[in-house]
Amino acid sequence: MKQHTQKFGNYGETLAKWYLRFKGYSILATQFTLHHAGEVDIIAKRGKTLVFVEVKARPTRELGLEAISHTKQKRIIKATHFFLAQNPQFTHFTIRFDVIMVMPYKIPYHLKHAFET
Repeated sequence: MKQHTQKFGNYGETLAKWYLRFKGYSILATQFTLHHAGEVDIIAKRGKTLVFVEVKARPTRELGLEAISHTKQKRIIKATHFFLAQNPQFTHFTIRFDVIMVMPYKIPYHLKHAFET
């Protein structure tokens, strides 16, 4: 069961990247990890907006939303600060946190401004 879940998660991230590209975003990084503190699934850019995207592959949209806990948000924000410290060229960009939910046999659901710092 775990292997199936991991495959569906990998499929979800791949689909989310293509979905963002289709919507005009440039993918800057995937699975950006701050050692033992947090991970951002996708970092994308569109115009002067830098978007940190959490991808959730779940059977329903509701289950995807439930999976984004306050603790998970804090880890993403921490990794975001680290990314920005390493990439000062983005300091004047608008920062946004989005979630893309991938569900079987449905178009991905893109929730912009899913949470804030």
